Amino acid sequence: MAIDINKLNTSTTQLRSNRDMAAKASETAAKPSTSNVKTDSVSITSQAQQLQSAQAKMSSIPEVDQKKVAEIKLAISEGRYTVDPEKLAANIASFEAELSELGLDVE
Repeated sequence: MAIDINKLNTSTTQLRSNRDMAAKASETAAKPSTSNVKTDSVSITSQAQQLQSAQAKMSSIPEVDQKKVAEIKLAISEGRYTVDPEKLAANIASFEAELSELGLDVE
């Protein structure tokens, strides 16, 4: 019985060709297209920036002096505490000016 070598080589060559084409197709599918790649971005609103600024300012303010608070409470309860209306008005105006700078107008 004779073996036809020509047909054998043709089928082997065709199998190799099919395998090479499949490999190239899988490589092409695995590589993402650089033109379709999207990047993430974040933007902070002006309100968030204002809040961040206010938080930074508040963190620079010293802690509450509990001893002083206790002294003032005692003075109030004993009737020794007096309010300076001009100093109080100046402090309120200063506070409102700071709020206006932050865009938080008080009416």
